Amino acid sequence: MSIEHRRIVSVVGARPNFMKLAPVARALATRAVVDHVIVHTGQHYDLAMSRAFFGQLSIPAPAFDLGVGSGSHGHQTGLIMQRFEPICASLAPDVVLVYGDVNSTVAAALVAAKLGIRVGHVEAGLRSGDWSMPEEINRVLTDRLSAFLFTPSREAGENLLRERLPSDRIQFVGNVMIDTLVHALPAARQLALCRALGVGEQEFVLVTLHRPSNVDDPLRLGELLSALETLAKHTSVLFPVHPRTRQRMVAAGLEQEYRIRLLDPLPYLEMLSLVADARLVITDSGGLQEETTFLGIPCLTLRSTTERPITCREGTNRLVEPRRDAVLAAARNSGRGRANPARSIERWDGCAGQRIVAALCDGADFC
Repeated sequence: MSIEHRRIVSVVGARPNFMKLAPVARALATRAVVDHVIVHTGQHYDLAMSRAFFGQLSIPAPAFDLGVGSGSHGHQTGLIMQRFEPICASLAPDVVLVYGDVNSTVAAALVAAKLGIRVGHVEAGLRSGDWSMPEEINRVLTDRLSAFLFTPSREAGENLLRERLPSDRIQFVGNVMIDTLVHALPAARQLALCRALGVGEQEFVLVTLHRPSNVDDPLRLGELLSALETLAKHTSVLFPVHPRTRQRMVAAGLEQEYRIRLLDPLPYLEMLSLVADARLVITDSGGLQEETTFLGIPCLTLRSTTERPITCREGTNRLVEPRRDAVLAAARNSGRGRANPARSIERWDGCAGQRIVAALCDGADFC
């Protein structure tokens, strides 16, 4: 194996990216011959949604912050490309690593591929089949551009093979989100945030909503808030409100007095503390589907499709149409008990980040 120094650039920009980056950054830090450079696009710019994660997850400070901020998909993607291209050309990395399925992911992959730099996609091969989701478009395009496809599950690899991507690009490494959960869970449990909020363990419902399909339509958002308000008559409902969702609530005149506990966005450890102690989670997030499956916590995902079907098949997750009656019926049927934690799912073992780095640094194709 060559001892020549190599440079790997990781590009992140949104909350889920940081959780996926953390175990990879830890593993890369053990490799003396690798120069790891982190670029933060600034796609998420709220402190609680972005920079706080770097401290909590012990991620090195980014060498570059593109400061892109919010905007339409086209505006955000274009601005990331415009600002990342000269940095990428100057750094001339051996590999650009991108994470997940946000606009930062596909934008950085496009820049690197056009410069002739190999792209590695962490969490490759996930598919919902729903082309109305911007994330689905980002996933498919990023996978087509990537030389290294690091998959979290065997079915993700099967998706890539069906799309006729070369098998020698695909590496089944496991779930980096679970790496971060395993690493952070002891500290999160010590926080016991629910008690600080005045509710007991397994005595509350935790809610997150941010997808455009659920929050951009005032009628649908109002219907979902009505369902949560009905639940709050019978149990505590804690709802950390995403900035996008808060904006939509204000614009629709839906910010009012609720029984629901509306909270500010939470850093990762605080959010994980609540997830671990919840009786039920109601969400439209991808990552929470996996976290609740690992922890054995009932989860209702307010979507008609999921790119993580393993959470429905082997975990505690259930897809629910985002309608008031459907949400209330599913919540009533969720029960109070927990399933056995799904720690037997293949390669949900806290070692995915190490496998990614081993594939990059020990593989003949790289070194």
